[in-house]
Amino acid sequence: MDHSTDQRHKQDIDCEGKTVVITGAFSYTGKYAARVLLERGYRIRTLTYHPERENPFGDKVQVFPYNFDNPQRLMETLRGASTLINTYWVRFPRGAATFESAVQNTCTLINAAKEAGVRRIIHVSIANPSLESALGYYKGKAQLEQAVAESGLAYSILRPTVIFGLEDILINNIAWFVRHFPVFAIPGDGRYRIRPIFVEDMARLIVDATEREGNSILDAVGPETYTFEELVRLIADKLGRRTRVVHVPALVAYLATRVAGWFVRDVVLTWEEFKGLMTGLLAPEGPPTAETLLSKWVAANREHIGRRYASEVARHYAHSGT
Repeated sequence: MDHSTDQRHKQDIDCEGKTVVITGAFSYTGKYAARVLLERGYRIRTLTYHPERENPFGDKVQVFPYNFDNPQRLMETLRGASTLINTYWVRFPRGAATFESAVQNTCTLINAAKEAGVRRIIHVSIANPSLESALGYYKGKAQLEQAVAESGLAYSILRPTVIFGLEDILINNIAWFVRHFPVFAIPGDGRYRIRPIFVEDMARLIVDATEREGNSILDAVGPETYTFEELVRLIADKLGRRTRVVHVPALVAYLATRVAGWFVRDVVLTWEEFKGLMTGLLAPEGPPTAETLLSKWVAANREHIGRRYASEVARHYAHSGT
């Protein structure tokens, strides 16, 4: 091999090492992760159900459909990448999109990545997944963690709780309800805890994980822990709202969110999300892995959060697919 050929070979290796495939680069968390990847000089491809959507990154991000029904084509879109960052999942079943289909699709993606020569996978899971869980969301996430660990690829698994930011669902919609109603109904005693993480911190954890070696599992949690009632009162206080907090049985609160969902044409909270929240699954133990304080962020963004209702259905189902 002459010197010029050797240099081209080295450049090809370098380019391959800096090529990352990320699912949902136009979605909430994926968008922030893509920005950090670009800042660090990575070449990005994204897989999406909505390749027709406007690409905010222009030609800096190549766009491909998921092609779960065509593993060969899916493999080709992954070939040449060193790392797969997987954020794909469904928040709740809707039509053909179920937890079971999401597990199957993700396993197809993992297998395609392995066949394509991808060396590392960064998998976004959820705090406290369990194969024994009665909740389909948490059981499905545990099944995927197992699939990642058994894939033979090097991996990092990140387990976030609630990811807050200007486009988030939970924190924004609590603020929206606080802005629009004088009373906020809290299911149960409201003492169950939550450890939210800022979306930009989460994005950095994702990208940092692409640059590590070996295998790891990390809880992605912020520096503050709140009970749910404390969280609602914090948001109301920072927004300057005199909101009356009332405690109601979980079923009553759930039915109220169902009624609210009819008016806003969305799924406000699912029963599984109620159960996960009230059983403390969103507050894992251990040290924080992020720095941004929710309290300071809410204070700094009080003019913006909750101005518009954030609809999960509109965000993910306005186009065909999921």
